[in-house]
Amino acid sequence: MANFYKSIFVFCATFYVVCARHEAYDGHALYEVVVKNEEQALFVNGLMDAIPVDVFSYANIERAGEILVPKEQKNEFEAMLTAKDIKYSILTENIKEQLDWEDMILAEAKSKPLNTTSRSSRLAPLPLDRTYTFQEVDNYLVRVANAFPNRATVASAGRSLEGRDTKYLKISTTNFQDRRKPIIYVQSLLHAREWVTLPATLYAIEKLVIDVTDNDLLRDFDWIIMPIANPDGFEWSHTRNGRFWRKNRRTNRGSTCRGVDLNRNFDVAWGTASSRNPCAEDFHGTGAFSEPESVNIRRVLSAYADRIDMFIDIHSFGSMILFGRGTGELAPNALTLNYVGVQMAQAIDRVKWPTKPNYTVGNIVHVLGMRASGGLSDYAQIGQGIPISYAYELPAYRGRRDINGFLVEPAFIRQAGVETWEGIKAGARTIRNL
Repeated sequence: MANFYKSIFVFCATFYVVCARHEAYDGHALYEVVVKNEEQALFVNGLMDAIPVDVFSYANIERAGEILVPKEQKNEFEAMLTAKDIKYSILTENIKEQLDWEDMILAEAKSKPLNTTSRSSRLAPLPLDRTYTFQEVDNYLVRVANAFPNRATVASAGRSLEGRDTKYLKISTTNFQDRRKPIIYVQSLLHAREWVTLPATLYAIEKLVIDVTDNDLLRDFDWIIMPIANPDGFEWSHTRNGRFWRKNRRTNRGSTCRGVDLNRNFDVAWGTASSRNPCAEDFHGTGAFSEPESVNIRRVLSAYADRIDMFIDIHSFGSMILFGRGTGELAPNALTLNYVGVQMAQAIDRVKWPTKPNYTVGNIVHVLGMRASGGLSDYAQIGQGIPISYAYELPAYRGRRDINGFLVEPAFIRQAGVETWEGIKAGARTIRNL
């Protein structure tokens, strides 16, 4: 009987906490928008500069877009689309209900005890049936390096705007001393709300350090894994009204809107296909590398650029492997980028859930139907000379209760890591044999 009352208390406490969150999203609706031509696509994808909407996924002729619209802007938004003869439908009437449900299932997953033992007897990997905070991941990186000093070293890229230490792991059998070994760089969470990308880098750490099953990948490559590239934004996305926060936490002079889109802040065609509006989700900042987070990444890339053979920046959502350039022109080695990308996509498709779409591979502009400047994957290739560079877009979760886009369910968290790792492995082995 005591356990019964304890369960009731935990449920009630969780229910109270959940219901006290996400008020800022109450009444926000998620729209699906279908465009017929490029003119309509440009109009829809540029709405962030006109009204305070959030483009979850860009619309193009081949795929519908998803846009989150505050309740105060619904009538104006619908009128603007109708005036342009653009078709739309409502996917979710009130996104807060989905956020509340996500909170409940994630809280339930997190209430399960952590396994503290592993076959190695030194350290158990983080269970990938739940989400983690910045501090939990930060502590984990230190534990991994301490438990496996002959394989992993924790390093700092620098401090974030709010002073958080941006750690990454250097994984190597030679402590990075063999300069003949090429490096593969993988990172996640440049965009704060893309929680489902974190298990991809955590699982890569697990398979490269703790539970090694592919020894050739350690023998032939050194690895840099940065799980949280935007620490401040990621922390904010866990706060009461921050779940869909994308940018960093910059206070913008002359504006009440905060944050810079770090994936528009790199010095490659900066400002030519991004927003100068601080309230827009793709606001590029006051100049290239205006943000410490982008400077931190540049610092790591610059230190190892002569050895990095492949760069992967993991995002969500869309089931895509994208390569440059974001201006629409193809990189000189576009055929190679496409070939390696297809090998990665096919590897993922072989193990993905049957309900998920197959991965699409291609140039950013050709696939998304929109230009983007100042992007990290472009900077890695153009600014640092890294030959093979991609932006991954992991699948959206669509399932029970019509969860869309950035929301996650515990059942898919580990799967996101497993299937993404299959793609990374295939990419590594492909470039090794080029």
